[in-house]
Amino acid sequence: MTAKKTGPGVLAAVAALTLTATACGSTGTDTTEDGLTPVTVGVLPITAVAPLYLGVEQGFFEERGLDVTIETGGGGATTVPRVVSGELDFAFGNVASLIIAREQGLPLTVVANGMTTTGDAATDYSALVVGADSDVTSAADLDGATVAIDNLNNIGDTSVRNSVRVAGGDPADLDFIELAFPDMPGALDNGQVDAAWVVEPFLTIALEQGATEIAGNFVDLHPELSIATYFTSDDLIGSDPDTVDAFTEAMNESLAFASDNPEETAQNLTAYTEIDPALFDQLRWPRFRAEIDRDALETLADLMVTDGIVDADPDLDSLIR
Repeated sequence: MTAKKTGPGVLAAVAALTLTATACGSTGTDTTEDGLTPVTVGVLPITAVAPLYLGVEQGFFEERGLDVTIETGGGGATTVPRVVSGELDFAFGNVASLIIAREQGLPLTVVANGMTTTGDAATDYSALVVGADSDVTSAADLDGATVAIDNLNNIGDTSVRNSVRVAGGDPADLDFIELAFPDMPGALDNGQVDAAWVVEPFLTIALEQGATEIAGNFVDLHPELSIATYFTSDDLIGSDPDTVDAFTEAMNESLAFASDNPEETAQNLTAYTEIDPALFDQLRWPRFRAEIDRDALETLADLMVTDGIVDADPDLDSLIR
């Protein structure tokens, strides 16, 4: 299956959700009995969203007048139309999905960082891996290989193509297929795919099952890359900027708390994943920092243009609040 460029599908999904989602979002004039503003945040069930759960647990959002409901679902390609329609107030999504959405004219804006690569392939929470019986020892050897990613034409295939180039290979004949992260270790084990881009906690699971890491795809792209961020709709920014400011402030405090308390961050995984606590000590973590490195995003944007995922240089000024 050859990847196709993201086209009007996302726009159509937005239109459909906008027609059917009648005031599904949480913000507005209503408040809880405690006088808090309810907001709903869409996330993936991965280690990288631990700061959000910790922030809610520590009361950082409540201190700023927010009552947060966390909804687990798909990645950026799924949550983008739900945020635009007002079904979600905020969401966690990879930066490539947001660049694509903004270039398609969707009114979305980044309001807080989510996670940043460690800059070290040996410790990063993301990797390109092959199965236990694979003869592949380098990303350069993946010519014609079938590679699992979570969404086509996004940060996964963009970063994997870059790793192949960096290693001296040609990414032109890579065959990308979509799989959910939890399904990737099994797909490697049974030979369904030749390689997979995997993030924690599924990276540790894959390695436990005998997979071999052949590249740190995010580190190869840029050692300061912000991989995913929290975003909202321009409509919410315009109608309720105080709520957006409160969310950003609470999220930044949550990121700092997670960074300063790694053991508590790991234990928090029991709240939203089924990973065996015995694996907690083996997990790799991204950096949780508030700053978004502009140079790193420009590098990603240039690669997306090179690969034909977007037509022109994205306007990053309009993307980041």
